[in-house]
Amino acid sequence: MKITKKVTFIAKEEHIQTVKKLLEDMVAPSLKEPGCLFYYIFQSQSNPKKFFAVESWVNNEALEGHKHTEHYAYYKANYEPFVEDKYTEDLEILDEAVYGF
Repeated sequence: MKITKKVTFIAKEEHIQTVKKLLEDMVAPSLKEPGCLFYYIFQSQSNPKKFFAVESWVNNEALEGHKHTEHYAYYKANYEPFVEDKYTEDLEILDEAVYGF
């Protein structure tokens, strides 16, 4: 079963660029992981402090594998001092056939 999540980060005003870099550094290595369908980072245009990571994995095992990578460990150990808030939403991809899944 596919696992798709949207993780929202609210950066502290003085750390917007730090959070942006930390999240951007997750993209390339995550996309190379087995079972990663997509991994995108977005920054709100109306509120530059707000970032979204939208990621999808072929199954829970792939997501759990992601959580044991070096780049994930680095992110996990470093993001908290730079954010005001972080929360996760589970998503369902509608009409998966359109996207080729």
